[in-house]
Amino acid sequence: MSSMAGLKPKHFLWEVEGRIARVRLDRPERKNPLTFDSYAELRDTFRDLVYADDVDAVVFLPNGGNFCSGGDVHDIIGPLVKMDMKELLAFTRMTGDFVKAMLNCGKPIIAAIDGVAVGAGAIIAMSADIRIASPEAKTAFLFTRVGLAGCDMGACAILPRIIGQGRAAELLYTGRTMTAAEGERWGFYNRLVDAAVLEADALEMAARIVSGPTFAHGITKTQLNQEWSMGLDQAIEAEAQAQAICMQTRDFERAYKAFVAKEKPVFEGN
Repeated sequence: MSSMAGLKPKHFLWEVEGRIARVRLDRPERKNPLTFDSYAELRDTFRDLVYADDVDAVVFLPNGGNFCSGGDVHDIIGPLVKMDMKELLAFTRMTGDFVKAMLNCGKPIIAAIDGVAVGAGAIIAMSADIRIASPEAKTAFLFTRVGLAGCDMGACAILPRIIGQGRAAELLYTGRTMTAAEGERWGFYNRLVDAAVLEADALEMAARIVSGPTFAHGITKTQLNQEWSMGLDQAIEAEAQAQAICMQTRDFERAYKAFVAKEKPVFEGN
């Protein structure tokens, strides 16, 4: 296992406090677009989180009133039009690997969305486990508006599972903006809160998760992702095995003893 509290990334902001990692993109003057370098560094960071023993949850936060404006037009899209197929495929696989790293990092991820979350920014929000937004949040999977397919970074697989096939198809074909009210009504956002308390609300949710049985939370995240491709019998068997593993943890024993003593359990993640 490793420590990530001292991580000093070059292309985004990172802070660990109370076993909660806070991530912010750091180009607020341009609504926090991604670059080749920030994509790669985020991918590597979320890959490393699997082995982090000092982080139990991640909160992806806005910066300067916006979440993320997607790939930088000048730093990414401009160079892409000059690349050959091999280079383009290397790029699209790299961006997809970032999503895979989020899904497989073993830590619950909360996205707090304010302002724009478009293109890859919408994908980051989509790839989180829990999404909380302000009423001003504007989310768009706008790939068709730049001449691309809507099937980017797992959108055609993940988005329909969150909001349904028809609604996902509309957003992915048209590239139109999903309002915060639509997002909450459709189940994309868990809830809407005022922008002034958005960060505090997301961190409170993370603290609640971190206070629970964090080893078991990692199992839950794994099962939520892996069961997409399982049949019902496979899923039930996988959950039987997963729960048997969790029953061997000391947290399970702690919860039992606390119940008998009529006390609140204190989990330690083992």
